[in-house]
Amino acid sequence: MTGAPPEKRGILESLKAFTATLLAIAHTRGELLSTELQELQQRLFLQLAALLLALFLLGVGLIMAVLLIVVVFWDSYRVLTLGLLTTLFLVGSGALLWAMRRMTRQAPRPFAATLAELAKDRAALTGTVSRPPQS
Repeated sequence: MTGAPPEKRGILESLKAFTATLLAIAHTRGELLSTELQELQQRLFLQLAALLLALFLLGVGLIMAVLLIVVVFWDSYRVLTLGLLTTLFLVGSGALLWAMRRMTRQAPRPFAATLAELAKDRAALTGTVSRPPQS
């Protein structure tokens, strides 16, 4: 007989199978993480491009509107018109900054799917029941 006893070979094979399973799980989770990173990158790029275009168009539109309003009221209420428009722009920018801050705080947690799957894997390996991370 040239091999190890069947009991030892069985344990070694079980250990190899367990290691292969762990590596497969890690590989799957790595692919999921990579996919989430790509989606996040694409979403951020599209949001940035849309934001820059919207800001450019808004700027041009506001300049034209201000010029039109100032020309209309040039003779009678020039200073009042400029003061009101300045106040309107400052209040509007404050409201937009507040809205952007609120949207940033309400954004979904990055890598939530990966973290949930890792929590499931940990629970399955330890035999315990655990809750996925809170977002």
